[in-house]
Amino acid sequence: MKPLLVFGARPNFMKIAPIYRAMRARAGFDPVLLNTGQHFSKDMSDDFVAALELPAPDIHLGIGPGSQSAQVSEIMRTFEPVLNEVQPDVTVVVGDVSSTLAAALTSSMCEIPVAHVEAGLRSRDWRMPEERNRVLVDRVSTYLFTTSADADDNLLLEDIEPQRVIRTGNVMIDSLDWVLPRIDAAKCLETLDLTSREYGVITLHRPSNVDDDETLRGLLGALAEVSRDIELVFPVHPRTRNKLNGFQTRDSGLKLLAPQGYSDFMALLANARVVLTDSGGIQEEAVVLGVPCLTLRENTERPITVDSGINELVGTDSNAIVDAARRRLSSPMPEAYRPPLWDGQAAERIVDALEDTPPAWPDDNESRTALEEAIS
Repeated sequence: MKPLLVFGARPNFMKIAPIYRAMRARAGFDPVLLNTGQHFSKDMSDDFVAALELPAPDIHLGIGPGSQSAQVSEIMRTFEPVLNEVQPDVTVVVGDVSSTLAAALTSSMCEIPVAHVEAGLRSRDWRMPEERNRVLVDRVSTYLFTTSADADDNLLLEDIEPQRVIRTGNVMIDSLDWVLPRIDAAKCLETLDLTSREYGVITLHRPSNVDDDETLRGLLGALAEVSRDIELVFPVHPRTRNKLNGFQTRDSGLKLLAPQGYSDFMALLANARVVLTDSGGIQEEAVVLGVPCLTLRENTERPITVDSGINELVGTDSNAIVDAARRRLSSPMPEAYRPPLWDGQAAERIVDALEDTPPAWPDDNESRTALEEAIS
């Protein structure tokens, strides 16, 4: 089997790496790596490739910066000739970014099976570009690899045929388990002059949080207030850095850092007392690491992390953020929690499924019959 593995943005790297390693170790698989170049910053791409010990991609589209529509259209334009040349048996896409959508749509148009890793996640917030991407990719995918039971339920409620839905677990946790023994956390903390459990971590990058001046101002005010109680380190995403230039952060009490590589950020997160974030993946990692997580959003596509009690949706109201942070800081650290199949073996199950399960094309007669039986 010749799978084409597509990545291009930071969260993709951690999801593709364990799948690539599992395929390389399996007889009969000849995976091809393709980097779209969606994350054009070396801080946001090259370091992650090195930390995860991914080889240089076989193909690099070099897309670079642009609006979502510009990136999607350019990826589709340059991706189709690649499909014609490589002739993959399946295109594997991960997550919910522009690269995911573009590769899935193009492959579907070329009648190449699509495997969507991390399928079925839903925030129910159509203002999020990621939500639109998830729904569209799931509709055209032939393999829907899910992380948890709620994702299965979401797909079945959307009339997705049951044969296309395969719960495999969370490949993000595969990468987390792989990298933690390989990093020197003590050295990382020493370099930043931090002490384990005596600091918190901030990440902000969602357009709804950083592109609106009023929302961003309120968040920065709340974080500055929390920093009176605990030191807060803030690795700043490039899009957020551009917005912060218009705000006074010098006396905010926040320790602003350059974007951190995967290994260093995992060391920061694993030793934090609390994390305040709008990232989806960090919610999952925090739960497995047992680090209290305050999600600065009104919704999440990962409700299983909230059900664990470790992650809490606090929105963007300043008072709610400060109150939640102080409540967590005065409470004991929670026990780490691993949902079912978040065991570091998700990639192996994905490769098993691709090896053993023929593609179930959307809306074929056999699948439709099975769906009707499942609903009845």
